[in-house]
Amino acid sequence: MNTHSRHRVRPAATSVSIWTLTVLVACLAMHQLWAYFAVRTPAVSDALLGGMVAAAATALGTLPVVFSQTLSEKVQDIMFGFGAGVMLAACAFSLVVPGVAAAEALGHGAWTSAGIVGVAVLLGGAALLLADRVLPHEHFIKGKEGGRDRADSKKLRRTWLFVFAIILHNVPEGLAIGVSFVGNDALRGTALATGIAIQDVPEGLVVAVALMAAGYGRATAVAIGMLSGLVEPLGAVLGAAIAGWSAAMLPWGLGFAAGAMLFVISHEIIPESHRKGHEVAATCGLMIGFVLMMILDTVLG
Repeated sequence: MNTHSRHRVRPAATSVSIWTLTVLVACLAMHQLWAYFAVRTPAVSDALLGGMVAAAATALGTLPVVFSQTLSEKVQDIMFGFGAGVMLAACAFSLVVPGVAAAEALGHGAWTSAGIVGVAVLLGGAALLLADRVLPHEHFIKGKEGGRDRADSKKLRRTWLFVFAIILHNVPEGLAIGVSFVGNDALRGTALATGIAIQDVPEGLVVAVALMAAGYGRATAVAIGMLSGLVEPLGAVLGAAIAGWSAAMLPWGLGFAAGAMLFVISHEIIPESHRKGHEVAATCGLMIGFVLMMILDTVLG
């Protein structure tokens, strides 16, 4: 009896140890990257810090799963809607409007400035559409998608299909944070990072709960949820580096990040929140998230 118990405990303990070590190594790498940029490029360092805050919020959201916390489908859909609302407001107030202003500051007229940002928005959406079509991934509800050959998806472990889906979701958030810190004053960049971090807390919980519902162990679900947030600081560094390379790239970067986020909102988050019959609750969550982000942006920005 005891022998069997030991055999059942060891794999679980080993899994927890491996995932804990992985998370710690990833966090240490992020800290070293921040220390590197803090000396050389402060704007990129600020963007990285904003992305790390968002990643920490995602990790925080996974912790209730450690204590066997579960969520009803209705609550999950409200959280999805809340995240969509935050991202919608961020697109409008933290990316598109500052993008048009940045283009006008370069000497462009109102129509040209709006056109530049509009084209950038479409390019951002097209880039995410291409990634969605090419990269095999799996939705929590819709199932497997993407890949030039559907057989590619079957060959990959479902864990990594979920990871790819989470990456598609989080990269635009990271890009938006990075571009915002370069394109706006520190307060506006902080407002965007704060808003995204707030919606990342329930997002981290939803991801971990969904992974457990899909059959993954508690340690694996929590670890993948935590690690998924680390995509955001990496995206923040990329966005800040591109936008900081040339002032002319700034309105393009802001618009591109907005387009990528809009694609994720419309293609991923809203459909997921409306598929289980909780459309009204999800819409209420969206409106609350939108208003919260609008307040953060206007007050802090």
